[in-house]
Amino acid sequence: MSLTKKIIIALIAGLIVGLSLNAFLPTETFNQIDYYLLSPVGDIFLRAISMLVVPLVFFSLVLGAASMSDVKRLGRIGGFTMGFYLLTTPIALTIGIAVAYLLQPGTEGLMNQDMDGYEPNEAPPIMETLVNIIPNNPVESLATGEMLQIIVFALLIGFGIAMLGEKTKGLLSLVEQANEVMIWLVKLVMKLAPFGAFALIASAIGELGWGALQSMFMYMLAIILALGIQMMLVYGGLVSVWGRMNPIAFFKGFVPAMAVAFSTSSSSATLPVTMRSVEENLGVPKSISSFTLPLGATINMDGTAIMQAVATIFLAQVYAVDLGVTELLTIILTATLASLGTASVPGAGIIMLAMVLQSVGIPLDGIALILAVDRILDMSRTAVNITGDAAASVIVARMEKKRDYKNAEEL
Repeated sequence: MSLTKKIIIALIAGLIVGLSLNAFLPTETFNQIDYYLLSPVGDIFLRAISMLVVPLVFFSLVLGAASMSDVKRLGRIGGFTMGFYLLTTPIALTIGIAVAYLLQPGTEGLMNQDMDGYEPNEAPPIMETLVNIIPNNPVESLATGEMLQIIVFALLIGFGIAMLGEKTKGLLSLVEQANEVMIWLVKLVMKLAPFGAFALIASAIGELGWGALQSMFMYMLAIILALGIQMMLVYGGLVSVWGRMNPIAFFKGFVPAMAVAFSTSSSSATLPVTMRSVEENLGVPKSISSFTLPLGATINMDGTAIMQAVATIFLAQVYAVDLGVTELLTIILTATLASLGTASVPGAGIIMLAMVLQSVGIPLDGIALILAVDRILDMSRTAVNITGDAAASVIVARMEKKRDYKNAEEL
């Protein structure tokens, strides 16, 4: 049985058990079951996720930045591809935030009973945040989990590796191997996901009842709506205007890759099908797709960024935490940088969400509600992630074709 099926079964079982406990057991009895059984299992899973945040971000971003050597070789193509990816991610985050505020998926104060003694951290002024992203001591930043500082340090290390080339070949190999270990650990932790999902959702629903279900439904609706806007309007519009391709033809030709992405929830696993669909169905030369698609699978995670934006606003509403303009800008900045380092494997988006929540002082316990429906949404956002990669490939191919035609006329 696939992991997806196991998690779905666990979620359904957790919902049934949670609702039954909420409906038929007195509060004291439920609290005992929760304290000795449900919460420990859920906490172990959450701690395993938290354990991987810092090393996964660091090694993934170092490798992503090290790939800038390809940008140097390919020059114009690489620069535009990077610009496209860095443009669409903030757009995706803005759409996610706007939809979340429009639909208001989180019931205010829903988890207040879990907040004894909790006070949200006050976010520093935006200029202080920008200054503080440069670490005084990167080792200290790694030890204390200062995510923005870790991201900047990892990017600088990656750029250094890329610029020094052969001199740092051994270090690059070491980082690649370390990243492979982290991805393996992510897969290992995700094997615990059915147990964690069951315990977390049974605990949350057992305590919160139908109110949580209603909020999660609105949360799912908000993410699906935001993903649809990003895919149809943003990608479809850019492909039409810059790529000079009919959006219907674009989506029709890319359906096989989207279907594989939906079933695997992994950009990396889908990459061979993505390349074949882009080259054979969308007419992108292999010389372009071989660069844009692997780079996109590493750093272009617009669907994941949307999830992080909606989830953060959702949990802020759930915990009754007010987010001002500074906090919203912090979310966009942090999630944009986090999306660059999101490993293209199932479940990594949840790990990245932890750092976004920490950046604006929202408790990680709220991931219990997010995890309840995340596996289903993971499939959808992976399909959006790779669609962004395909859109970039089509647009770059169109611009290069136009440039080649212009050069031919000049000759």
